[in-house]
Amino acid sequence: MHPKPLYVNFIAEFIGTALLLGIGLSSVILDWGQGSIVAHYIPSVQARRLLTGLLFGCTGCAVTISPVGKISGAHINPAVSIAFWLRHKMKPHALVGYIVSQMLGAVVGCIPLLLWGQQGKSVGYGNTLPGIGGNMGAFLGEVITTAALILVIFVFVGSPKLRNYTPFTMPFLYSFMVWAETAYSGCSTNPARSFGPAVISNNYTGYWIFWAGPLTGVIVLTAIFKICRLHKYYHIEAARMSHHDEPTNASLKSA
Repeated sequence: MHPKPLYVNFIAEFIGTALLLGIGLSSVILDWGQGSIVAHYIPSVQARRLLTGLLFGCTGCAVTISPVGKISGAHINPAVSIAFWLRHKMKPHALVGYIVSQMLGAVVGCIPLLLWGQQGKSVGYGNTLPGIGGNMGAFLGEVITTAALILVIFVFVGSPKLRNYTPFTMPFLYSFMVWAETAYSGCSTNPARSFGPAVISNNYTGYWIFWAGPLTGVIVLTAIFKICRLHKYYHIEAARMSHHDEPTNASLKSA
């Protein structure tokens, strides 16, 4: 069996990112939007943060193990693609194609959120904005949470015994991170995740943070792995979050 052409990966990444935002941010609107029935039955802010993180992480997990996730490797996040590229598992043209697909998919995936009407509009359709601590608090929050995300990916994807379980770490990871950090930045960890709702709400306040923070987190974590030679213990075979028998395009194996 031959691997699919790289453009098929781009299409799959576009669809996967659209699904992540369309479904994942619907859970944000459901839990936090004006007139939320969830808020009525779960008035605790802390409990709803846990729930929101769990639902968003479950969405990412579902996309990863879905057919589109198996095709592209389910990065669905420019920060993840850049992390794989820094680990020399993506060729530059593949990286560019993935990021463009993710950003476009994010916008398309957010268009259906307009159907939430006032409930969606009241929370900027899930837009992420600097919170307590201002821009610096948001920046540091994004650095830390993105570094945590990439750490989990590097450890699990780099371990033959753990790599098949990588998607299933996301619900637990995002439950904790959203609970702990969302008051500072909204816990994006994903420039595409922040871009989609920024476009449809026409609110780009502090959007640079959602590139600068994740990129810094990725660079710092990757540098730590290199300096400490951890890449020898956690060897990544391919730039993918899901591992299975389907052949991987050569552009996602080495750079």
